[in-house]
Order: sequence, then C-alpha cells, then structure tokens
Amino acid sequence: MAVSSLEEIEGFLPCKTPDTWIEVALQNQDILLIDHANCEKKAASTAINLIYRYVDDFELLNKMSKLAREEMRHFEQVIALMAARGIEYRNINASRYAAGLRKKVRTHEPAKLIDTLIVGAFIEARSCERFATLAPFLDDELKQFYLSLLKSEGRHYRDYLSLAKKAAGGQSIGERIAVIREQEQLLIEMPDSEFHFHSGPPEIIK
Repeated sequence: MAVSSLEEIEGFLPCKTPDTWIEVALQNQDILLIDHANCEKKAASTAINLIYRYVDDFELLNKMSKLAREEMRHFEQVIALMAARGIEYRNINASRYAAGLRKKVRTHEPAKLIDTLIVGAFIEARSCERFATLAPFLDDELKQFYLSLLKSEGRHYRDYLSLAKKAAGGQSIGERIAVIREQEQLLIEMPDSEFHFHSGPPEIIK
C-alpha cells in the first residue's frame, strides 16, 4: 500500500493504536494470531451475510464476493503460520470491538445498510493501521505477511465506504461516519479486560 493510502486510512480513523496495546501484542503473539484468524473468518462471514441480505445490488454482490474469498485466503495463511509455529487454534472469547461498533447501526433500511457498511470500513481501516503499526516490531516472516495484507485490506476499506455512499443515494454520510468514529475511538482507547486484535489497551491477559 502506498504511503498516501495509509495516510488516508489513518486520517479516517479517530486515533492511533495505543502504545500499551502494541506492547501486549508483542508479548502475546500466539493470541494475536489466533484472534487474527478469527477476524478473517468473521470478515468473510459478514460479507456473505450482506450477499444474502441485499441481492438486488450487483456491485455490492461482486465486491463482497471478492472480499469473502480474500478474507478466507488470509485465514488460510494465518492458520498456516500458526501450524508452522506450533500454535494451537483454541477458542478464545469474542472481542467487544465489532459488537460495540454495531450498537450504533440503525435498524431501518436503507440506514441499516449504510451504517453496516461504514462499520465495515472502520474495521478494515483499523486492521490496516494495526498491521502497519505492528510490522516493524515483528520477525521477518510475520512482518512481510502483515505488510502484504495492507493492499487488500485497504481496498476493502475503500469498497465498504464507496458502497455506503452509494446506498445513501447522494446524501452525505459524514454525520454517520462521525457517530461511528466516536464509538470506534472509545473502543480503541478504553482499557479492555482481555487482549484481542481489535481490543483497547488490555488490563488483564487471560
């Protein structure tokens, strides 16, 4: 991903990842990879759910189909890294992050679709920011893998945002972005009871 594209994403996000999160992530790379794998599965599932729910939008269907395939390919790559490193794929509690963002999603259409797509844009943008932030501190293999994800995750962010604008039918989505951005900042900066790929600064590691 070009520097300008990463700068665009960082400008879209309300804050940077706290240094304390980075420190804990580096100390818990097994949990980092397990939860990263979970995030890739969930991202694919979200895209597939959108495909089932909004069957009349061919642009959405095509972009979400491609996104789901890419996310499952990333899942395969993460579990291959885990296997090579002897990391067991075990169940861990779900992060509060995605569910916390979705609390701001309105329940009537097309507002529900617009907000769901904006939430998707924030999740993909935050993933990009965390890959880029962590990469310099990781071993060469994991560093190159995380850097390789930036291009596709950045495209996913842009796809979600462009689809949200389209769903709004020419109306500004700036107010909805602001509402969800405020929630995103709260979730990223508020201390979290557990470490996750999208958690706030962890207080306790389980």
